[in-house]
Amino acid sequence: MSHAVTFRQLQVFVAVAREGTVVAAARYLSLSQSATSQALGELERQLGVGLFERPGRKLRLNDMGRHLLPRAERLLDGMADFVAAAEEPDGRLRGTLNISASATVGTYLLPMLAGRFSDAHQGVDLRLRLRNTGEVINDLLRFDADIGLIEGRCHEPRLQSEAWCEDRLVIIAAPSHPLAQQQSQQQTQQPLSDADLAGAEWILRETGSGTREVFEAAVLHHVKRLSVRMKLSQHEAIKQAVMAGFGLGCLSHLSVAGELERGELVALENSLSLSRTFSLVWHPDRYRSPLWQAFKVFLTEQ
Repeated sequence: MSHAVTFRQLQVFVAVAREGTVVAAARYLSLSQSATSQALGELERQLGVGLFERPGRKLRLNDMGRHLLPRAERLLDGMADFVAAAEEPDGRLRGTLNISASATVGTYLLPMLAGRFSDAHQGVDLRLRLRNTGEVINDLLRFDADIGLIEGRCHEPRLQSEAWCEDRLVIIAAPSHPLAQQQSQQQTQQPLSDADLAGAEWILRETGSGTREVFEAAVLHHVKRLSVRMKLSQHEAIKQAVMAGFGLGCLSHLSVAGELERGELVALENSLSLSRTFSLVWHPDRYRSPLWQAFKVFLTEQ
């Protein structure tokens, strides 16, 4: 039996696995539908196994397909690096790196760091996608990202991760909020009581956010239930709602430092454990190119 698998067949296999249909994969690869279908059929015949279940028009990976997909990804990535190395004999970093980052990291840390890395490596294309932590994990599992940066620890056993840097959350209020007024009038500021936490209206991030996860893990040791008035996916929306007096919020100090300095928001004293760790996350079966390695080293040195 011949196993002379071609580069095109691997491309088609990976594209169909990602896109879910031959039509979508053909569009993604700029191929005709018949050429895409033919390449997939030839690959399965050469391997002597089916790679997909075919319920209706959708194609869903079977066990063998799921087993082979990471290997196909690595082969394609390796081929891209092989070609790049032949075209760039000077040894300088080249290529594209797809980064998924949760909102706090992606908004307040990564743009500056990515800019510095790009300045040092002119041939590099860093593509950043802002997500919540749960979505970053899914991007990595689907091989839609090369590396992820999340708020908190990674609990997904199929991924690898390591601690990157520390962050601190703060409970914020408008200066006119009764709890802010109460603390400002105290000679020695007392932290928020359990009754204060339970009685307040809260403006929080959506479920799946690392910020929300850390906050709830800390506060629910003190109170059984919170009154959540709004769930918002953007830091700026939360800050605006809190400044308007609709409730208390909890965000990274990174994201509210300017508003605190200008007096537009107040950080309330509390006894909650609101420190957390930002983590670097990746899929162990994803090929880690020289560019990937260099970017990870750069981040860990910051």
